[in-house]
Amino acid sequence: MVPMKDFVYYTAARLLVFFGTFAAVWLVTGFFLEFNNVVVLWVLLISLLISSAISIFALAPLRDKLAIRLQHRAESLKERVEESRRAEDVD
Repeated sequence: MVPMKDFVYYTAARLLVFFGTFAAVWLVTGFFLEFNNVVVLWVLLISLLISSAISIFALAPLRDKLAIRLQHRAESLKERVEESRRAEDVD
């Protein structure tokens, strides 16, 4: 169950980065523009772009750890499938 824990941490970190970026862009935009539907949409899009760029660099260690754990899990699953195939071939 450890890969799931890593996935939850990574997802939570991504969400925190997004909501922090959204709040910052919202505050900065609030000083200069009057809020309407179009401005909120632009704030959302700008926040998505900025938080994605931040996540690429700042969350790389979490993403790499998650990828390694998932790769190990996939390899062990593949080995178990191969063992069961070999056991069926023997019978």
